[in-house]
Amino acid sequence: MRQSLRSMVSAGLMAMAPFVAAQAQEPIRIGIINPFSGPLAQYGDEVTRGYELAADDANAKGGINGRKIEMLRGDASNPQQGIAVVEQMISRDKVDAFMGTYVSAISNAASDAALRYSKIYWETHALAADLTERGLPNFFRVGPNAGAFADVSVTAVKMLLAPKFDKPLSQIRVWIEHEDSAYGTSIAQAQKRLFEAAGIGVAGVGAHSFKSIDLTDSILRAKNTNPDVWISTAYIPDQTLLLRTMRDQAFKPGGVILLGTGDSAEFKDFGDFLNGVLVVGYPHSDLADSFAPGAGAFVAAYKAKHNREPIAPQSLEAFTGAKMLFDMIAEAGGTDMEKFRTIAAKANKPIRSYPNGFGLKFDGKMQNQLAIPNITQWQSTKTVTVYPQEATLPGVVLINVPRK
Repeated sequence: MRQSLRSMVSAGLMAMAPFVAAQAQEPIRIGIINPFSGPLAQYGDEVTRGYELAADDANAKGGINGRKIEMLRGDASNPQQGIAVVEQMISRDKVDAFMGTYVSAISNAASDAALRYSKIYWETHALAADLTERGLPNFFRVGPNAGAFADVSVTAVKMLLAPKFDKPLSQIRVWIEHEDSAYGTSIAQAQKRLFEAAGIGVAGVGAHSFKSIDLTDSILRAKNTNPDVWISTAYIPDQTLLLRTMRDQAFKPGGVILLGTGDSAEFKDFGDFLNGVLVVGYPHSDLADSFAPGAGAFVAAYKAKHNREPIAPQSLEAFTGAKMLFDMIAEAGGTDMEKFRTIAAKANKPIRSYPNGFGLKFDGKMQNQLAIPNITQWQSTKTVTVYPQEATLPGVVLINVPRK
């Protein structure tokens, strides 16, 4: 009888083995929420190229716990589309988790929709402060938030510009310009508070739509206050329009700081006009090896796959963010939301652990505390990293400040 029972159990296990093996081979499907159409499509694509390169690298090494990673693109150019594509990807594509997003408003809507299905939403780019303030149990932001961008922009004035202006901080005046969505507004609000706390005068705050076709009034309002420093948070279309209008109106503040955008291929057309302009943004690949292990390998992989240089630093940020997600899925043993959150809350990877120099350690609202924007400067029609000092390459110095 005992022998018969053992035989039955053995036969049952043998029968289940193919099913278990098949289950183990199912890919981990990650839904990518980004604008792949419309005016921001180029950057939805660029972010996703970074994700896909990280997946290529992981799959070449066997995937995550033996499972390959499959990336699926969900086109969302507005919040309503973000909700619809999340629901579609869950019902049709059976995705296990979501990752994005180039636009904060889309991230807000899509992550809320994902929560209804208990799906992880791993945010690598969207900056708006309220994304983590909601306290959604499925939401994790591994890139810097609006506060981090605002804080580094104040550092840029205090540490890089003010010493060159030969005047005390109390005599420096800044103009804060921003696009009017949650992204730009949350950064501008934090900037105003931080500048005033530092004793730096705020000459004014201007807001505009990134869809504007004429921003002359925005530039003239700033010009009339004669600020020492003009700071702009924008997307690509409005940032380029603001700069063209600044040039046309002969507005020449001593310092110019661009946030979020301003350091990608489109801006090279401005030539020497940008010489000396600072950009607070995601880390570039021109980083010291000791600061950013793997940045060079990322660039090589990007060139091999796309036959060109990365068009913007957002792709390196995405590559890094995806690697962080894969690490957490591996440690959690999957994408179950509650187990994953417990594991992620314990993450403690120091600065310089990842290819852009970031570390990974969440606060109670699941905002990564070890993601700090860098500062680059336009020098001779290219950008070079000038802050933090430990990230810069030998021989790099600040130039053309105040701007002539």
